[in-house]
Amino acid sequence: QVQLVESGGGLVQAGGSLRLSCAASGLTFSQYGMGWFRQAPGKEREFVVGISWTGGNIYYADSVKGRFTISRDNAKNTVYVQMNSLKPEDTGVYYCAADHLGYGTTSSGTYNFWGQGTQVTVSS
Repeated sequence: QVQLVESGGGLVQAGGSLRLSCAASGLTFSQYGMGWFRQAPGKEREFVVGISWTGGNIYYADSVKGRFTISRDNAKNTVYVQMNSLKPEDTGVYYCAADHLGYGTTSSGTYNFWGQGTQVTVSS
């Protein structure tokens, strides 16, 4: 049974930082691309950042470039996103997802496993 468990969310002031983690089990983690998506209240889920199975390719949404950094530790079956200079518009539920094609790109269609999400709230 595949499980993706996110952690690290919380309440932070604008300009602050958070580090989200996603621990994976039940799959060969090193073969999967990994991505982070978010959904704000009343809005559709959107891509935030993704990383390929090798870590050699990384994709960022324009809204987070220069502020967010994704990384993965295949030995720990974990993917991280360091979020700096947070803004109120970064508020939402952040979901970790696994891409069976290994790419970790922007399209949610190739992500076949999803976590339950962790809430990130950025106050102004």
